[in-house]
Amino acid sequence: MEQLASLTKPPDDVKCEPVNVRGVPAEWITTPGAKDQYAILYLHGGGYIAGSIKTHRDLVSRISRASKARALIIDYRLAPEHPFPAAVEDATAAYRWLVSAGGIDPSNLIVAGDSAGGGLTIASLVKLRDEGDALPAGAVCLSPRTDLACTGETLRSKAEVDPFITPEGVEFMAGVYLGDVDPKNPLASPLYAGLKGLPPMLIQVGTSEILLDDSLRLADRAKAAGVNVELDVWEDMVQENRSSSSREQSYLTYLLRQRC
Repeated sequence: MEQLASLTKPPDDVKCEPVNVRGVPAEWITTPGAKDQYAILYLHGGGYIAGSIKTHRDLVSRISRASKARALIIDYRLAPEHPFPAAVEDATAAYRWLVSAGGIDPSNLIVAGDSAGGGLTIASLVKLRDEGDALPAGAVCLSPRTDLACTGETLRSKAEVDPFITPEGVEFMAGVYLGDVDPKNPLASPLYAGLKGLPPMLIQVGTSEILLDDSLRLADRAKAAGVNVELDVWEDMVQENRSSSSREQSYLTYLLRQRC
């Protein structure tokens, strides 16, 4: 993933500052015009077994530029060396660091993430709520992975049009992260969590993704719990001929299996 990400690098005007967040490696990403009082805590995707600051630096720099806010991206611990709940512990520690040592008012803070990082976003907010922390202004989930029990209908029905993720890969990564943990544990699969009292959510997903149901069901359950939800469903995104990506997908799956 880092080799692929190296093909796109942030522009020269992006400032990247490494920082240690209570033992978690992190990086402040700041673009011109970003205001110091506003911050985004970004949690990268990668199925809880891959991904890093390097793989998402360019994406996060674009988000910083568009929002005019600083962004903190963290290298939370990954499975198999660090299975559930290590990622949740690191994400909540980073949030608390931003509010305390970072001096960011929760009302000026957004937590965001993609794929596994999107699920981790909601799981972290559930943990923070249950432990009495002041919650952020909102959450942004890009194609969030919210159901590690893999019960979504689109996990199968969209398998032929999703260019990046396969049902087998999704199930494999979930197993590596969970171990013997119940896949419906609410801090692993926030689809099964009580969502009442969470801040407003923006959820974005495409109709060609096997994780479409993870987003749709999260939106429905959050709305039923009284959460203000904005759901953006993009037609035919992200779509590609599977044959053009199958070789890369197979190689990536092979590498992940070798690592785990």
